[in-house]
Amino acid sequence: MRVTLPLSLTSLALIASFSGCTPKSETSAPGDSSAVSPASSGKQLTMYLLPKKKGLAYFTSCAEGAQEAAKELGDVNLIYDGPTDGAPEKAASLIETWTLKGADAIAVSPNDPAVLASAMKAAKAKGVHLLTWDADGSKDSRDFFVNQATSQQIGEALVDAMAKDLGGAQPVGKVAIVTATLTAANQNEWITAMKERLKKYPQMELVAIKPCNEDQAVAFAVTQDLMKAYPDLRGVFGISSVAFPGAAEAVKQAGKTGKVLVTGLSTPNNMKAYVQDGTVKSVILWNTKDLGYLTVYAAEALATGKLKPGATTFKAGRLGEKKIVGDNILLGDILVFNKDNIGKYDF
Repeated sequence: MRVTLPLSLTSLALIASFSGCTPKSETSAPGDSSAVSPASSGKQLTMYLLPKKKGLAYFTSCAEGAQEAAKELGDVNLIYDGPTDGAPEKAASLIETWTLKGADAIAVSPNDPAVLASAMKAAKAKGVHLLTWDADGSKDSRDFFVNQATSQQIGEALVDAMAKDLGGAQPVGKVAIVTATLTAANQNEWITAMKERLKKYPQMELVAIKPCNEDQAVAFAVTQDLMKAYPDLRGVFGISSVAFPGAAEAVKQAGKTGKVLVTGLSTPNNMKAYVQDGTVKSVILWNTKDLGYLTVYAAEALATGKLKPGATTFKAGRLGEKKIVGDNILLGDILVFNKDNIGKYDF
């Protein structure tokens, strides 16, 4: 026979203290989906930061900036997580899970916008604030895009860097592009801008565009194949953070340093050795920590009503006033790293 005893006031108080009535404060370390809490008063916002592929140095450095912003703001529980293989279906599943958990805001770098759109729209319909960052998705699936730079700026910077590295006002030679995936919307926009900019250099001929599936070993093999298919190849653009070092390593191992020039987009830490040994002359990027930082500030402002559609500027902590064009929050200037300045950067 079971006897049920009445609960004392002390017991009731203990139960209340463990019932989850007080919101947790969690800020994840970069590359880790576990949460750590910043001391803060008031309502806590639960925010998720989703990269294309977790584990890449590029996205880890973005997450470091995001963590900095979350700590400054104090009202943000930041969780950074994503698929380690970059599978968009897994990313969509995470968005669905976070929506069910009651996320206040989700910031997504979509690897395949078409695959993620349904989950993103469903989250919006349930009141979650949706942003894209690093790469955009369909406009009806998010509120704002935190954009590191316009596609035109990036495309022009890449082509101009290659032209300068090849030398002369009218550089001559065949060039190829190694991209991440053929479905990466942001990279396809960059390629469109690159093609347009190449018209300025009519003797630079784009002969191939190949994907590496966001895998450095594949980028290495693809670049090897390109050099075999085009023995007179003069330049390779690696337009993802793993395509670039993979292409550079292929050129270096082929003994073609200085004969086949490589430029592209990657973190300075990934490319320092190649710049120092002459395989690479120019590295194009933006401040990745600032991109993550700006994304969290934007998400917090959106979730609290400080940022609304139609705004033309936005104040983001130490970054100051940032320009908004349409629904694009712009980070700012592109950085060019070379032998003279790359040692000054650590990300």
